[in-house]
Amino acid sequence: MTLTAGAPALAQQQSANAKLIQQRNDAEKQLQDIAIVERKVMVPMRDGKHMAADIYRPKNAKGKVPIIFVRTPYNFNFWNVRLGAPNDMSDELAAVKRGYAYVEMNERGHFFSEGNYEILGAPVSDGVDAIRWLASQPWSNGKIGTTGCSSTAEWQLAVVSEDDPAFTTFNVQGFGAGVGQVGPYWEQGNWYRGGAVQLLFLSWLYDQQNQVRPVFPPNTPQSELIRASKMFDLEPLTPYVDWEKAFRHLPLKDILKSVDGPSGMFADPMPIPTGGNMVARMPNDPAWRKGGLWHEGMKVNRPGLWFMSWYDVSVSPNLAAYNWVRRTAPQDIAEQQYAVISPSLHCGYTRDTEETKIGDLSVGDPRLDYDNLVYGWFDHFLKGENNGLLKKQPKVLYYVMGENKWRKSSTWPPKGAETRTYHFSSGGKANTLYGDGKLTSQPDTEDRPDTIVYDPSNPVPTFGGGGCCQGNAVKFGAFDQRAHETRNDILVYDTEPFKEGVEVSGPITVTLYVSSSAKDTDFTFQIIDVHPDGKAYNITENIQRMRYRDGYDKPLAWMQPDNIYKVTFQPIDTSNYFKSGHKLRVAISSSNFPRFDRNLNTGGNNYDETESVVAHNTVHHDARNPSQISITVVPGGGELANVSVGEKEG
Repeated sequence: MTLTAGAPALAQQQSANAKLIQQRNDAEKQLQDIAIVERKVMVPMRDGKHMAADIYRPKNAKGKVPIIFVRTPYNFNFWNVRLGAPNDMSDELAAVKRGYAYVEMNERGHFFSEGNYEILGAPVSDGVDAIRWLASQPWSNGKIGTTGCSSTAEWQLAVVSEDDPAFTTFNVQGFGAGVGQVGPYWEQGNWYRGGAVQLLFLSWLYDQQNQVRPVFPPNTPQSELIRASKMFDLEPLTPYVDWEKAFRHLPLKDILKSVDGPSGMFADPMPIPTGGNMVARMPNDPAWRKGGLWHEGMKVNRPGLWFMSWYDVSVSPNLAAYNWVRRTAPQDIAEQQYAVISPSLHCGYTRDTEETKIGDLSVGDPRLDYDNLVYGWFDHFLKGENNGLLKKQPKVLYYVMGENKWRKSSTWPPKGAETRTYHFSSGGKANTLYGDGKLTSQPDTEDRPDTIVYDPSNPVPTFGGGGCCQGNAVKFGAFDQRAHETRNDILVYDTEPFKEGVEVSGPITVTLYVSSSAKDTDFTFQIIDVHPDGKAYNITENIQRMRYRDGYDKPLAWMQPDNIYKVTFQPIDTSNYFKSGHKLRVAISSSNFPRFDRNLNTGGNNYDETESVVAHNTVHHDARNPSQISITVVPGGGELANVSVGEKEG
């Protein structure tokens, strides 16, 4: 009976598979017809290891061709072992049809590439060696452009700073984990935020730090590697993990062990440039500068096309890196840096639709033709075509949520932006959305502080926000926070309803005057757009670990009971239009878990501890303790961008 009931569904699946297999085989034939295809080319690195690359270049090219280079830790195997047919080759086909060689290469220690994996590879040297090898090929015109999102982008800035002449231009997309330290941000590749550990890397490394893996003998013939890649794509299928439960395990350093994850760089010493054992590093550990992270001071002297999004992991360090390059590069290069900031989640902008939702929030139609933008960029810089792209494209193209429109500016923040400051105020009972917290133009005349009890065993759960890669533990995006804000360990402060619409585009900075019963603790905030019907959608969020309040390169700063301390969070950027009748809300707490690790409040290492202390944390607000939020307002709104969305791909 069960077999009979399942037969129609099985037949449907078989039919769909047969159709997909035929489409994939047709695309592969088309690719073979127009391209010279070289797969599993083992490219030598300076230390004798070899990285695996697939190369596709036009058959009928008149002369040498430019290269689009995609270097990644992810699987690009041309064959889908489970389907028994080629993988999707649309990117390769598109590039070859446009006259480019398209080269994909796996980072060290992944799939067919040799060596031990480290985030961003053996980072800079492998990238430089790959660029030089590609430029030396007889079919190359010596011009190479890079593209890709997330880990396929994060290595690019550090390698371009090596200034190899063949590295002509770059397109970085969702590249936060490639930025080490820039300005006030010491995130060290999304490892930290405000000194708190971003737990996304634990679940990500569960799949990635596979140091013990199948490998082929050195000098295996290319033909055998190609044949083998149709049988073994080497994609690890790690067992399912309930991350909602796993993230609660203590000590933090043993979370991967608790789910039987592979050993590797997270908590184990490794024979890699940075030495591994990442969980034990502080934000200013010298090991962060031995890998492939880009830090301010590393000159970028190439034209760049930068893609970011408001609900990504770390848009503010990305924008800071963009601005740093524009300030420090030679003038002609500084003028060749262009940014696009969408409203989407991590690397989600190409999946935007006519009615896009980020979580539960509708943000309208933010579609753009990213393919034509990227190819127009490469046509200009790699082929030398005078296609007018740089004159048409604004330096900064950003999407204003709430208004749901693209606007443009020559700078970030937009020109003409002003700072507006609100002071935290209450009668001492700002707990929950039913409390008396307010945001006012002037500070209170007397300090009537608000206190929360932060218990690390019962942290405020993450509900939305920017991020990725945390399995079933977190739903990212914008969600109505009202049910969340009934917790007594959340302080809620609102403005009066705006009489006129306000565009908030730029950094938001929160400064608090706080005290605690604990030696060390965290403070967090959420920025929320409260609609007239009461719905409260989160826009962005931040966290600050108090031991780092004086700076990440300064001695650790412990708290004494009853002392009041000033703490200024790192600026966090967004773009949101608060319509008439809407309110701006700030929700203050001491945890946002598992987006960030829990501060156990002991003043210990945190990563190797199992015991915690309950903290009584207080926010003070009066003229002597002017807790406040400063937002960036664009009077009258920014300049509308002339973009067509209805005809673009979703």
